[in-house]
Amino acid sequence: MSLFAHMVGSKTYLFHDLRELMAKATPGRSGDYLAGLAAGSAEERVAAQMALAALPLTTFLNVMVIPYENDEVTRLIIDGHDSKAFALIRHLTVGDLRNWLLSDAVDTAMLSAVAPGITPEMAAAVCKIMRIQDLVLVARKCRVVTRFRNTIGLPNTLSTRLQPNHPTDDASGIAAVVLDGLLYGSGDAVIGINPATDNVAQVIRLVTMLDDIIDRYAIPTQSCVLTHVTNTLAAIERGAPVDLVFQSIAGTEAANRSFGVNLALLDEARQAALSLGRGTTGDNVMYFETGQGSALSANAHHGVDQQTCEARAYAVARQFKPLLVNTVVGFIGPEYLYDGKQILRAGLEDHFCAKLMGLPMGCDVCYTNHAEADQDDMDVLLTMLGAAGCNFVMGIPGSDDIMLNYQTTSFHDALYARRVLGLTPAPEFEAWLKRMQIFADDGRIMQGETLPAPFLQALRRLS
Repeated sequence: MSLFAHMVGSKTYLFHDLRELMAKATPGRSGDYLAGLAAGSAEERVAAQMALAALPLTTFLNVMVIPYENDEVTRLIIDGHDSKAFALIRHLTVGDLRNWLLSDAVDTAMLSAVAPGITPEMAAAVCKIMRIQDLVLVARKCRVVTRFRNTIGLPNTLSTRLQPNHPTDDASGIAAVVLDGLLYGSGDAVIGINPATDNVAQVIRLVTMLDDIIDRYAIPTQSCVLTHVTNTLAAIERGAPVDLVFQSIAGTEAANRSFGVNLALLDEARQAALSLGRGTTGDNVMYFETGQGSALSANAHHGVDQQTCEARAYAVARQFKPLLVNTVVGFIGPEYLYDGKQILRAGLEDHFCAKLMGLPMGCDVCYTNHAEADQDDMDVLLTMLGAAGCNFVMGIPGSDDIMLNYQTTSFHDALYARRVLGLTPAPEFEAWLKRMQIFADDGRIMQGETLPAPFLQALRRLS
């Protein structure tokens, strides 16, 4: 057992192991209070943050928050650590790492080179002693570019997942939302459906429908049905036109077990998707979703705070070279992130840690209706993420998902962020929007009394 201590005034605060130190250094959030892990006072939190700042980064290679022998995610983190990439920062403490990351001398190329040497616990630790503006500034310098049928994550771009969910998986309803989203320039990250009926036959029906739309209009994007990975594997075995394999993941072996997955299964799914060879510009075939609180909700957090558990999920994602990763930051509920302030902080933490570790990170800027949050909070988080270089956000009609019953970002919200921050869609998708007369040459939506001819025909078929 390691013992950490820090004195504030005449009082000495003791932290009995690395888990306790990390948890008590974390800015306050309801999930850590629920788990009994949070600091008991602001003074104790500051003491923990100061003790954490003085900790050498090498500590995280020698002291595990979850024992190596008990957890395959820990084994993945340690066995896969890139010591050569780590050499550049090996001599630093957590506090030194913060200063190094913020330095003007550290650019995108240096951050890309060091990313394989940064463990989740290192990323989580430095995150805990950073302000919001620090998280934005450093994440903006991190660039992670991925490819399947287009190129996602380039500088000055913001992509969107077009999310045409329907409470009964009605084909006409889904198609109408896809059409609506495309007319607003949404869908370059993925056209991705959460199925209301989650079985293999339904997955095949939906993925075939999306493939028909993409193929008919030669849209440079990819589709995904967000079902369990075993359903996608079965669909691939039956010849379904699967582009991306989706799975929710977490930061501990036990939490992933609660999702019905392990590292071997994820590898099998990736190999199956790669065997189809459906990508035209690249072979990033995985799509992962994460979120603070998932390990705690499964009683699989091992006494580790929820932000550190979340960062550990990024080690799982990194192993499989995904096209897309996003945190569904406010979706799990107020038991884990109570209000808009906590959701804002968590979203920027997740984006920062994932980008620092080399992941193509997006964010579902969202909240549930029983949280102390509203769309103003989401506007702030969306704007901050756009400034931070977020790879993609969600796009749904009116910000209201009528199947999952939560609030997220609309097609209009993505347009707002692109306009205000001078961002564009993925280049291949933007060129397609202009060819289809949806966007003008200057990137604005075409104005007029009639829809572009190809989509007018599509509407007639739906009506």
